[in-house]
Amino acid sequence: MDKSNFKRIFMHIYHLLKQEKDSFLTITFGTTISVIATLTLIMPYKFPDSGLTGLAVLSSYVFNISPSWLFAIGNAALLVWGWKELSPRFVILTIYGVGLFSLLLKLLEFMPAPSLDDLFLIAVFAGVIKGIGGGLVFRSGASLGGTDIVVVALRNRYGVEVGKYGFYINLAVLLISAPVIGIERTVYGLVAIYISGIAVDGVLRSFDRRRQVFVISKKYDQVKDFVINGLGRGVTLLKGEGGFTGHEQKVVMCLLTPRQTMELKRYLAMVDKNAFMVITEASEVVGKGFKSWKEL
Repeated sequence: MDKSNFKRIFMHIYHLLKQEKDSFLTITFGTTISVIATLTLIMPYKFPDSGLTGLAVLSSYVFNISPSWLFAIGNAALLVWGWKELSPRFVILTIYGVGLFSLLLKLLEFMPAPSLDDLFLIAVFAGVIKGIGGGLVFRSGASLGGTDIVVVALRNRYGVEVGKYGFYINLAVLLISAPVIGIERTVYGLVAIYISGIAVDGVLRSFDRRRQVFVISKKYDQVKDFVINGLGRGVTLLKGEGGFTGHEQKVVMCLLTPRQTMELKRYLAMVDKNAFMVITEASEVVGKGFKSWKEL
């Protein structure tokens, strides 16, 4: 690699670090609580885990070695294999997350585990905490490696949706773990993994949760001004026509948080009780004022 290429890569990383301070902080927090859940709730009670983390944890059960080594080496190999299919931002943030996860696994491996007798309760706690941590990492546009790298790389390389293969990989890890830890612990591990997935989705939805609102009102100008100036949100005016009356009218369309939606309801109740309002859930919103394109 010549000096010009090295300098270009270095400057790209420097600008990314400068622009992504919040992302790195979020990844740090999410990774830390994921590691704590792994070391205090999953490993002490011999639960399995999913993906490459599951293989690393299984190696600890069988060979009594730190899972940090297999986790780091395995993810490094996957990143080398798939880096051409991944965005530079995703690669850099994921390298940071994977490196931090591996380091904390080693530094905190003697962290004491809580003394609990109810394995189901432990599985629930493990799933919730790991899911929150993973959700924060995913929300920042990174991952903690393993299956996610494989899925994203294959999708970009072959242009097909391969999410189901991630499920098969995780299922294979669980089946390999079963003879080592027993059926009972495997089932509890499956519960933890399932709850973790729900928690990840919950974290992602809580950050991106928006409501798409349509308002049909003769006082659309007042409604528009309230949304823009009172709620600080943008508005799109659509041309509509009454199916029964045939009258042309403006339709106000906007994207609001649940709290802002309630404020708009109260405003309409005061200024136009004849207004018609439709509210739907928007699963994700990308663009100015919401999630930025660079986070994808």
